[in-house]
Amino acid sequence: MNTRRLLLALIACTACTVSFGQTWPSKPIRLVVPFPPGGGTDILAREVTQKITEATKWSFIVENKPGSGGAIGLDNIAKSPADGYSLVLGQTSNLAINPSLYKKLPYDPVKDLAPISMVASSPMVLVVATDSPYKTLADVVSDAKARPGTINFATSGNGTVGHLATELFQKEAGIKLVHIPYKGAAIAITDVIGGQVQIYVSSIPTVIGNIKSGKMRALAVTSLKRVDDIPQTPTIAESGYKNFEVATWFGILGPAKLPKEIVVRLNAEINKALKNPELQKKLSDQGADVAGSTPDQFAKFIGGEMSRWGKVVKESGATID
Repeated sequence: MNTRRLLLALIACTACTVSFGQTWPSKPIRLVVPFPPGGGTDILAREVTQKITEATKWSFIVENKPGSGGAIGLDNIAKSPADGYSLVLGQTSNLAINPSLYKKLPYDPVKDLAPISMVASSPMVLVVATDSPYKTLADVVSDAKARPGTINFATSGNGTVGHLATELFQKEAGIKLVHIPYKGAAIAITDVIGGQVQIYVSSIPTVIGNIKSGKMRALAVTSLKRVDDIPQTPTIAESGYKNFEVATWFGILGPAKLPKEIVVRLNAEINKALKNPELQKKLSDQGADVAGSTPDQFAKFIGGEMSRWGKVVKESGATID
């Protein structure tokens, strides 16, 4: 009797799983962006979901939930129902840096989230206002050494890649800058262009429009090779700091118990969208590269990045309560 009941229960469970997988999605899918509108993460989310919608007719709602270096947005998804209707576009800071930077984090990137696919990667760029007296990276270093602790640099938040990349560079160059963390890119960009802050370290998609329009001047990129879209901008490595390399990356995740069949379908559609030539060109024009993956590859990548950035955080001495 017990065996018969168990068999019937398994059949019923299988039927529910198949039915759920076949009918999903039956309503809009919410994709949380853990930063304010207008930044690189926000732009990427809208570009990718648009291509998925064009191919599948699925409906997406991009929802901005900024704060705490992206921790608020990721925590929201970690605590959302694992039904395939709540996803997040995470990136380096909130997945790999925050676990070591924050003394208390409301979510565990490994236990509370289900990796679905990598989406893109991008080097960082150090920019100043067009009317800034700094024409080169060497100008910044020279002034910082002459006036230690007086030059400000903006980032889109504590613990972001821009923050840690600048901490690394200060160590390499032997200088001391003052960190001004913002709650997102838009206000930081406005203040840099307006002269309230001298330097901004950002992902390239976030500021490429201002660079091309002449509102900002790019002094150096953090990749080992120059970026095709701003080829006149030297790398930090070629500017005298050998092997200096930092990149930020982005990927889509869901709640930890997201059904496997939903993960597989999402992964397939995301990677299909990333092969779209129009999307690839748009991302390339913004200084980003597509970076699709399997869920397992993405999970292993996150683990490796957590270890790497954990060492950087420890060496920098940075910490947030």
